[in-house]
Amino acid sequence: MRNFFATNRRDGARMISSALLVFTIGATQIDHGWGQFLTVLSMTVCIFWGIAYRKLDR
Repeated sequence: MRNFFATNRRDGARMISSALLVFTIGATQIDHGWGQFLTVLSMTVCIFWGIAYRKLDR
């Protein structure tokens, strides 16, 4: 089974920055239903990936 996160810090940082970009797009459209859904989903992914990133050693 594939990992849901990268195995090195460089790729992990890229994934987190992409998720933060999606979060920003959703946050600017928070008054729409899809914007609320996108914001909550991307925030959850950012938190999960942030925790996974902290566990990487290199």
